[in-house]
Amino acid sequence: QVRLVESGGGLVQAGGSLRLSCAASGSIFHINAMGWYRQFPGKQRELVAAVTSGGSINYADSVKGRFTISRDNAKNTVYLQMNSLKPEDTAVYYCTADITPSSSRGYDRYWGQGTQVTVSS
Repeated sequence: QVRLVESGGGLVQAGGSLRLSCAASGSIFHINAMGWYRQFPGKQRELVAAVTSGGSINYADSVKGRFTISRDNAKNTVYLQMNSLKPEDTAVYYCTADITPSSSRGYDRYWGQGTQVTVSS
């Protein structure tokens, strides 16, 4: 069983910064991609940023230059540093990880529980 635990959300003023963390634990042999999605009220989740085990990174256009994704493979943890936050960044943020429990099995995508980020104007 795999679990993703997020931390770091909260309330911040526009222009401020927050750092989200997400740690994976459980039956883990290898983690491929790790990433962050966000969900606005009444909308589907959208990709914010993702990083592969090889270090390839992808950002949504709306966060390029403001957000930075990183990962610590030794800790099975992914981070999202969010700078210059805007009110339109207000959403629930979810981490994801593509994990396999053994070398003979494929990868499954796991999700964190979500953390609220609120940016006041």
